[in-house]
Amino acid sequence: MNYHSLRDSLKNFTVFSLRDIFRVEPGFHRRRLNDWQAKGYIRKVIKGFYVFADLPLDEMVLFEIANRVYKPSYVSLESALAHYQLIPESVFGVTSVSTRRTYRFSSDIAEFRFRTVKPDLFFGYDLVPVRGKRVKIARPGKAVLDFLYLNPRYRSGPDFESLRIDTDRFFRTVAVQDLRTALARCARPAFAARVGRFLDHLRSRT
Repeated sequence: MNYHSLRDSLKNFTVFSLRDIFRVEPGFHRRRLNDWQAKGYIRKVIKGFYVFADLPLDEMVLFEIANRVYKPSYVSLESALAHYQLIPESVFGVTSVSTRRTYRFSSDIAEFRFRTVKPDLFFGYDLVPVRGKRVKIARPGKAVLDFLYLNPRYRSGPDFESLRIDTDRFFRTVAVQDLRTALARCARPAFAARVGRFLDHLRSRT
C-alpha cells in the first residue's frame, strides 16, 4: 500500500489507528508510518493513532480525537465550560473525563488530559453531530459538576469567584433542575452541599 491508497481508504477518518490500517491491508509494514511522518504526510497523535497532516484542526476536531484515542471518555471540565462560553478564556488543550486511569499526553497537535471518575458518574453527555460524526461532550450542568467534583479545592465564595463564571450565561445555559437531578445521582452529601454553595454564590451575583 502506498500513501495515496491509504489516504483514499481512510478518507472518512478524522483520526485513524494502526488497527484501522491493518483492516485495510493486513500485511502493512509499520515502518511506512515513520517514512510518512518524516515526509510530512501524517502526524502522530499518540502511539497507534495518527491524523493526516493537512487535517484542519478546530475545537470539534480535537474533541473527536480525544474521544477516539482514550475510550471511554467524553469532553468535560474546562474544555466543555469554555465550549459553552461559561468561562471567558479559551482553554489550552482538551480536558475529558474517563472511567480509566488519569492520563495526560502532549503531541504537536494539542495536549490531552483525562481525569478519572467512577463508572456511576460517567453520564450526562450528549452525542453532538459534527460533519457526519458524533462527539461526546458533557452537558453544561454536568461539566460544572465534573469540574467541582474533581477540583475539591473550590469550596467557598472566593474560590468560586476565581472561576470567572459568566453568571448570566450560566442561568441561560444550565437547567438548574437537571443539574440537581444529576447531582442526586452522585449521592454524596458533602459534595451536594458544596454545589449548593456554588449555586448560591452565582445567585448572589445576579
